[in-house]
Amino acid sequence: MDARDAMGAGERTTCCVVGGGPAGMVLALLLARAGVRVTVLEKHGDFLRDFRGDTVHPTTLALLDELGLGERFARLPQRRVTTIQLPLGPDRSLVTVGNIAALRRRYNYIAMVPQWDLLDLLADEAGREPAFSLRMNTEATSFLVERGRVTGVSYRTSDGRTGELRATLTVACDGRGSLARSLPDLELRTFRCPMDAWWFRLPRHEGDPHGLVGGVGDRFLSAMIDRGDYWQCAALIPKGSDARLRADGLDQFREAYGAAVAWVADRMHTLASWDEVKLLDVRLDRLRRWYRPGLLCIGDAAHAMSPVFGIGINLAVQDAVAAARHLVGPLSDGAAGLPAAVRRVQRRRWPTTALTQGLQRFAHSHVIEPLLLGRPPLGDPKRAKRVTELVTTSRWVNRVPAYFLAYGALRERPPAASVRRPGTS
Repeated sequence: MDARDAMGAGERTTCCVVGGGPAGMVLALLLARAGVRVTVLEKHGDFLRDFRGDTVHPTTLALLDELGLGERFARLPQRRVTTIQLPLGPDRSLVTVGNIAALRRRYNYIAMVPQWDLLDLLADEAGREPAFSLRMNTEATSFLVERGRVTGVSYRTSDGRTGELRATLTVACDGRGSLARSLPDLELRTFRCPMDAWWFRLPRHEGDPHGLVGGVGDRFLSAMIDRGDYWQCAALIPKGSDARLRADGLDQFREAYGAAVAWVADRMHTLASWDEVKLLDVRLDRLRRWYRPGLLCIGDAAHAMSPVFGIGINLAVQDAVAAARHLVGPLSDGAAGLPAAVRRVQRRRWPTTALTQGLQRFAHSHVIEPLLLGRPPLGDPKRAKRVTELVTTSRWVNRVPAYFLAYGALRERPPAASVRRPGTS
């Protein structure tokens, strides 16, 4: 039952999922299929948000297959990314530093799909389950706490109505602005981050490169994602420099970007206004504890990732799969063993999170920050050249960035009760 508009007083559910992003919707679908009563609270009225991460990694593609959704997903409009290209050749010519297509796996590509299409698919499928409820236009405003235990949330709807939803377990999937991050006992740890990002679009022309393409400019870096008829572009700029660079004028940015990525110089004029350039305040942090009695945090609520490597969504989805596997039993059995289960979720996912953030911090300090300051990466041009030659000439080393970008460090398996095959119910 899709109860998007259902409201009431004295409401109860077994699991309240705060946030209807990829982590929240995957977790809710897996729990509902296993018979756990779950309610998702999503503060927006739809899933239409531009410049969100639209990457669907091979681990998620395999998960959709296991859930019997592979064929439906394949019918969504999408673009497949199979290569990572950087301007490391002579005269900054593009060189392939990661070839995902060379990986001997069924899914050797990353699907670029508008995130709202993926979320609509997950919501529609979850809506077939009697245990599932999705409430749009409903924002969780505070936690309900009784004797030190989170027992649900207070909420407010877009038309001003308020209410309370009590739950055996509340799972925070509401991103880096999560309510849970204000709880002092979870202890947010932040890491220095040298950059912010500007997101915008440029037209894609016949004959352009394919896949994920990088570029280096004067104190900024670019990343361009092939979306078929347009490029989704990111320009990494020094942290806190947004207002100053905008004051320099759009013409100056268009000229600088066209100089850094020469093959798009002929279309920079299509970027008509600063209103088309959206700022992402890049953060890198994680909670020391992802849980307290009655509450679990996953995805960006537990660990905000840098856009470096583009795997934040993959980590969030894998968090959700691991959480579902550990929580189905306790939530189906009157919450017996629930405190131990939420602890196991963090123990399972923390090493992958810490490893990924460690690699991102290394990239920040040894590659991105030097380039943004006009210095050579890795502290030495000769060292950078040797590393570049190794990555671009060794067939095996070349596969490392491709594998990490595509698969991450660890794949999780869904609960057996949640698995469906096409044609089964």
